[in-house]
Amino acid sequence: MWDSAKEPRNLRVGELSTCHEITRVMGSLFDPSMKKNLIHHCSKILSKRLKVAHKYGPCSPLKKEKSKIPSLHQILIDDQTRVNSIHSRTSNQQSLVADSTAKLPANSGNSLGTGDFVVRLGFGTPEQNFTVIFDTGSDLTWIQCQPCATQCYTQQDPYFNPSASSTYSNIPCDSDACSQLSSAGYSQSSCTTDCLYQVTYGDGSYSQGNFATDTLTLSSSDAFTNFEFGCGQNNQGTFGTVDGLLGLGRSQISMISQTALTYGELFSYCLPSTTSSTGFLAFGTQAGSSSTPQYTPLLTNSNYPSFYFLNMTGISVGGKKLSIPESVFIISGTIIDSGTVITRLAPTAYSALRSAFRQAMSKYPAAASPDSLFDTCYNLSGYTTITVPTIVLHFGGGTDLNVDKSGILCEVSSDIYCLAFAGNNADTDLEILGNMQQQTFEVVYNVAKEKLGFGAGACS
Repeated sequence: MWDSAKEPRNLRVGELSTCHEITRVMGSLFDPSMKKNLIHHCSKILSKRLKVAHKYGPCSPLKKEKSKIPSLHQILIDDQTRVNSIHSRTSNQQSLVADSTAKLPANSGNSLGTGDFVVRLGFGTPEQNFTVIFDTGSDLTWIQCQPCATQCYTQQDPYFNPSASSTYSNIPCDSDACSQLSSAGYSQSSCTTDCLYQVTYGDGSYSQGNFATDTLTLSSSDAFTNFEFGCGQNNQGTFGTVDGLLGLGRSQISMISQTALTYGELFSYCLPSTTSSTGFLAFGTQAGSSSTPQYTPLLTNSNYPSFYFLNMTGISVGGKKLSIPESVFIISGTIIDSGTVITRLAPTAYSALRSAFRQAMSKYPAAASPDSLFDTCYNLSGYTTITVPTIVLHFGGGTDLNVDKSGILCEVSSDIYCLAFAGNNADTDLEILGNMQQQTFEVVYNVAKEKLGFGAGACS
């Protein structure tokens, strides 16, 4: 049973293709009959609710002919780059301290060094529509703007035209908003008249331009005037063809803080497990309405106020809790991040997980890993079904995350499947709950009430 933390999971091998299928699914899009069926499938889902889907999948709003699909190897390299950037920002000094509604279509991708997700938004009056990455590990929202004073990368939609919006305004240097930008670490040093922003990501991608206000539109009934965002005129990097980024972090300039009076600092998402299935991104009272979440305390760290910290307390494999001292999790600290793909554990915790998993999988032939990130892989050629032990991540408050089948093993090459977790370099490195292990759960961020929930089976 998939809702059991103890029973082994009997899986069809074809169900375990999550990692590799991003680079494989695109071939089917050029089969006219397959493409027609997939579009019909997406349309049925859209009529029920606004969606989340993989960036390179058939339900994505991005035009496939403009998207360069990265290899799995490049995805994992980029994912490690993001992890390195997070670890660099936290400097191994973690210490844990204790409405209206809207839903948006969101779609998963692989830029910014991550398996990111994207959402369709409107800016300006009249509304101009854009597809942007949404990221719980970032605060600043920005889009590319005309004129590109220095350079802009090629994106799917026309660049935002501020002169065509009657509600656009640059933020002055001496404003409180510009001071908040500076406090969040996104301001340029040179500011004489108009407030200027700059943001650089772990993989070297960057955006620079004017810090401005305009109307942000999420739906016909949800629009926010004077929304503060970056109007980028110098942008380069691994953004793919997306138009910008929506920051869902915790600082005063994030979308969550700016819409707090309407949504009460409450949002959720459900990330789909395959490129052809869909999920959702919800704000306000819609968050938590698609499942029955178990809640764990949402913690803060005053040194890194933008991150969403959790108290991980243990791990179980096949219904048996592993002998990992809780101090291991306290030393490292744990954040949940929508942009990191593979969950990173303290070496002590990962070693215990790996040993138990290998023992449970001993009847299957081990295989050399095609990628250095993974060290526990199996050759499943010739197998139609396999039995995989359950993996449960335990959190404070008695909350358990019974990892979905899609977050346990992933296909990394033909017939080779690997344990979809990785170890950090040191026990002091921050642990990161990645998006692969969050798949199919509604993850509810109730920032105001300082709790985070996991609701099982909210999307496929």
